[in-house]
Amino acid sequence: MILIIAGTDRLNSNTRKIANYVHGIFSELGEKSHVLDLSELKPTAHGGPHYGGATPPDALAAAIDQVNSADAIYFCVPEYNGSMPGALKYFIDHWKYPESFEFRPVAFCGLGWMFGGLRPVEHLQGVMGYRNAFMYPERIFFRDVPLHMKDKTTVDDMILSDLFKRQCAGFVKFIHALKSAGLDANSRRPPVPHA
Repeated sequence: MILIIAGTDRLNSNTRKIANYVHGIFSELGEKSHVLDLSELKPTAHGGPHYGGATPPDALAAAIDQVNSADAIYFCVPEYNGSMPGALKYFIDHWKYPESFEFRPVAFCGLGWMFGGLRPVEHLQGVMGYRNAFMYPERIFFRDVPLHMKDKTTVDDMILSDLFKRQCAGFVKFIHALKSAGLDANSRRPPVPHA
């Protein structure tokens, strides 16, 4: 299953619209995917202790379990003040190392105005690279997303639509190639000992 993270806690965001659109493309490709919307996680995820083994709230723990069991992660991330939203970084800071990160295939779509979410994607790549994730190299930088998505739920620009379809199809091949070679996070996870 591919986990698509709508990386903002803003309600009814364009990020969620794009995450849903990507979910539809993966469905057309015959791949199971699920959208994790940080705005739905927000009421229980923010606040309380983190860093250093504190037990996270149930909803946050369930979301981290989705990350840990996903075959791959697709990030839809908007640009806030030249980086990723704090809600996304806060969520990532609760992930477990190494199981949440190491050898997990990841792909990126940045959303923004003039620069199309270039900066948050680059910052996420820094985090994922530091934690040894497998990064799919074809990224999408969606410029002027509020204008494109106003009163819409799908991408109707043919060039952008083709970019999304090509990226998703390539990412699926990337995931399957890593899995067939036993290199992905779930293949490398040590077996659970039998009692």
